[in-house]
Amino acid sequence: MDNAIEEIKNRLNIVEVIGSYIKLSKTGANFRAVCPFHSEKKPSFFVSPARQIWHCFGCAKGGDIFGFVREIEGVEFGDALKILAQKAGVELKPISQELKTERNRLYEICEWAARFFEKQLEESNAGKEAKKYLLGRGMSEDSIKNWRVGYAPDVWQGLSDFLASAGYKKEEIEKAGLGLTSERGSFYDRFRGRIIFPVFDLNSQVVGFGGRVFKEKDKTEIAKYVNTPNTLLYDKSRVLYGLNGAKLDIRKKDACVLVEGYTDVIMLSQAGFQNVVATSGTALTPFQLKILKRYSENILTAFDMDVAGDSATKRGIGLAQTMGFNIKVLLMPENSDPADIIAKNPSDWEKISENAKSILSFYFDTTFSRQDSKSPEGKKAISKVLLPVIKRIPNSIERSFWVQELARKIGVKEEAVTEELKKVKLSEDALGLEPEEIVNLPSKSRKELLEERLTALILRSPENFNLLSKDDLELFSPQISQVIGCFQKNKSLDKLNTRALATGKDEPLGSLPPELVGLANYLSLKSEIEEEEIDAEAEFKDCLREFRCLEIKNKLEKISKDIKSAEDEKKLGELGKLIQEFNDCSKTLNDFENII
Repeated sequence: MDNAIEEIKNRLNIVEVIGSYIKLSKTGANFRAVCPFHSEKKPSFFVSPARQIWHCFGCAKGGDIFGFVREIEGVEFGDALKILAQKAGVELKPISQELKTERNRLYEICEWAARFFEKQLEESNAGKEAKKYLLGRGMSEDSIKNWRVGYAPDVWQGLSDFLASAGYKKEEIEKAGLGLTSERGSFYDRFRGRIIFPVFDLNSQVVGFGGRVFKEKDKTEIAKYVNTPNTLLYDKSRVLYGLNGAKLDIRKKDACVLVEGYTDVIMLSQAGFQNVVATSGTALTPFQLKILKRYSENILTAFDMDVAGDSATKRGIGLAQTMGFNIKVLLMPENSDPADIIAKNPSDWEKISENAKSILSFYFDTTFSRQDSKSPEGKKAISKVLLPVIKRIPNSIERSFWVQELARKIGVKEEAVTEELKKVKLSEDALGLEPEEIVNLPSKSRKELLEERLTALILRSPENFNLLSKDDLELFSPQISQVIGCFQKNKSLDKLNTRALATGKDEPLGSLPPELVGLANYLSLKSEIEEEEIDAEAEFKDCLREFRCLEIKNKLEKISKDIKSAEDEKKLGELGKLIQEFNDCSKTLNDFENII
């Protein structure tokens, strides 16, 4: 495994790998970009070709090519290894059956299930009837094959018997979301008598399934759709159907079309519109939006948009708006979905796309068409719908425009709308966010920030090290001290800019413990991206003065507490010493604030 990892790293260049996902711009010896992992306007994401590492100085994420692929694709290390091995042309040795993880076993079960369903569609009598239905709706033979559409026979244990014969246990089949155990203890298939749509992850591996009835009698007697429940592989809040095949086209066109169903995605893709994904009947979630933002910030929705009330669709779109997406609405004929439109005439979809309306224009037009904007009650009702929508606009200029527009259309002063806008509260609950989904950027203490700044300035200008006293060095954390000591052995940054730096196997980083190599890489990269025009020595002196003063202030705070305790306990002898120590520290602080 270690050999394979090293071979992949040696064959691939991190700039090319990351550049295939996001747009990089060269800046000196490094590359920079807007971070794909958090919202920002000013680029703080850097890639170092010399070290073969990346780091975002905004959200503090960083690592090597494996870490980046894991983050951007949302996969485990094993899956990232497969992706990069394929890019590098490295053959991975098969793992013995005993060493296979539970996750890999579930992947295998899902793949075998997909093959089973595909064969049933082609060879069984009921499957042929299902295929005839699909072809009748306009789906082509190629689309059925490419999207691996299948059929689940209308029997209780067709799939589970097949999987059991392949060596999989009932418990594993159930964990894959393909089987159920009744209250009486009998085991049966989850999907029966349905057209099956496999759901793929970003690596085009099958992770779940959606089953749809197609016979008229079934549409009224049983649920129209059945989906895989959440499993170790599949989480409906994190998966977007079709994204595995659409992601490159989304990036190329810089736009993503959101639809509701599997058939909509397949039919649009069949007609050449490949930047399309489906939410599979669920509201948009923060996880799905974070994934989408890696590829584009432009969304076109083909949802049934209800502007009134607190619908799940409206909350999802509101969340996308808050996260800075540019959203447009595709206005379709009543009682039509994208699949119907494509089946009748694909050129109609082009016209609909060309006439897409911005989400704010759509909300305004729809809301005003339903209310009397001249009556006080109508003005209030309109404001109740539109003010939260305006509040979510991240850009203050755009928000100001829509405030003016609302004031003009309901015939009130802009100040009145602004005043009401201030009263609108957008809680996490209103946005559909769970507490664990709210991202908090890591915070560092002032001392930690100053340590990093001083170290970066030493790496930028090694002569700054001579301004440190022995007492100063003792104030640094043990980790930073080790890194500084290691770099001092080699005062030329040019010698550090090698791939060996990323591995820590050669001097100077070879003398560092493995857990500090990442810190050394990070500080070295930080030193390189500093502004060219700064005076490194003057900046270092300012930081060093604050670093020393901060330590003395912390000491004074401790002495103050000790003085208070001595006074309370009437320890007069100790009190005198503490007061003298406090005065000495105060004098030292005053001296430091006026030197360097």
